[in-house]
Amino acid sequence: MVTPRSAPVSARPSTPSDRLWSSLVGGDVAFLLARANARSLARANVALAEYDLKVRSYSVLALAADGSRPTQRELSEFLRLDPSQIVSLVDDLESRGLARRESDPNDRRANVVVATERGRDLHQRARLAAQAAEEESFRSLDESDRDRLTALLRAIATDPAE
Repeated sequence: MVTPRSAPVSARPSTPSDRLWSSLVGGDVAFLLARANARSLARANVALAEYDLKVRSYSVLALAADGSRPTQRELSEFLRLDPSQIVSLVDDLESRGLARRESDPNDRRANVVVATERGRDLHQRARLAAQAAEEESFRSLDESDRDRLTALLRAIATDPAE
């Protein structure tokens, strides 16, 4: 177990809760990841609301729109969501005419999810809003820091030990 470190003084925001940033939790990596994630998700959900999407439904639509033809099982594993949540998300996209299920030619027992033309169009427009929200969420980082953060998060997210 890693012992949490107190956050550096320069990294603490100036807020009424400043005293909490000097606690052990204020330097805990898991807490900081969760807080950064919550802030980023909130900003992205606000940006995607114009398209009647949230981050989860946008993620499914984006994966369906990029031509990778993911199965529902792959979506569940990749997005770390329960299969029932994937079914619900795909059902919603399908009812809105944004995606459809097709038989997987490699396994007829499975369905792949593909975006419709309307879904691809919505994805392109929503992608711009999602990118703007991401820029806003990470505005305090320069390009080099963002690239490094992306690489570090990818390493954690793809750790084969799990």
